[in-house]
Formats: sequence, structure tokens, C-alpha cells
Amino acid sequence: MRIALFPGSFDPFTLGHLDVLNMAIRLFDKVIIAVGYNMQKPGYFSVEERVDIIRRSIGNMDRVEVSSYKGLTIEYCKSIGAQFIVRGLRTTTDFELERVIAQAHTKLHPEITTVFLPSGHEYAFITSTVVRDVLVNGGDVSTFMANGVTIKAK
Repeated sequence: MRIALFPGSFDPFTLGHLDVLNMAIRLFDKVIIAVGYNMQKPGYFSVEERVDIIRRSIGNMDRVEVSSYKGLTIEYCKSIGAQFIVRGLRTTTDFELERVIAQAHTKLHPEITTVFLPSGHEYAFITSTVVRDVLVNGGDVSTFMANGVTIKAK
């Protein structure tokens, strides 16, 4: 079974993330979306809220699980038996950062492969940062979120 981990902060999970997930599910038997605890990025939403937003975004999507984790992403991969890490790319800047991380992962565990999936052009501008900014300033973020998923400013 080809298991992929789709890790991230997902603060919050957007249509861009959903687009990458839809591509990943065509390539792998199972995709685990995992919210990482990052002490350097405390986040606007709690990890529990992010997991809830993801679950509401994906509905009953087959072969997809949602979880959270602490520690190194590559070690979490090992612990769940994932052979692949899925990373979404919007820009060349994303690629440069993700390439460095992927190379470090390969050095630590060469049996785990990072797969880069470009988001569709219609989602390339959507970032969690933009969504949070619109949200905090009283704007409507529904155009950036999966159908039926509503979130409110804190």
C-alpha cells in the first residue's frame, strides 16, 4: 500500500490545500493529512481547530485520514508507515524552501520520497496568511474555503 503524509500547519486549510489533496489521492492508496505542532509558529487557530476545519473540508473522502503530530515530520512518517511526503507548491519560492527540507529528509531517511504537487493556477494565490488577514479584518473568507466550511475571526 502506497501511503503518503501531507503535513503542514494548515492555519487554516484552504481550497489550495484541498486541490493538492485531490491530486495526491489519485497517486496514493492512502493520504494522511497531519497538522504539525510548531513551537515557532503558534498559529491563529489551535491544532484541534485546524484538524476540525480539515475534517469539515474533506467530508467523507475515501482513503484520507486526518491527524496531528509533534516532532520531526520525517520521524512521524516512519511511525505511521508512510513512504511518501506530499508537498504543495504555488511558486518558485515555495519550491526552493521545500527542496531544502526534502533533501534533509532524504539524508535522514532515504527510503521516504518527497513528492511535489503544484496547485492549480486558480488556487496559487491562496495562502493561509491571506485567509487569516481577510478574516481578522472582517472580510468574507468563504471563497477561499471548501464548500460549506465557515470560520470566524477570534
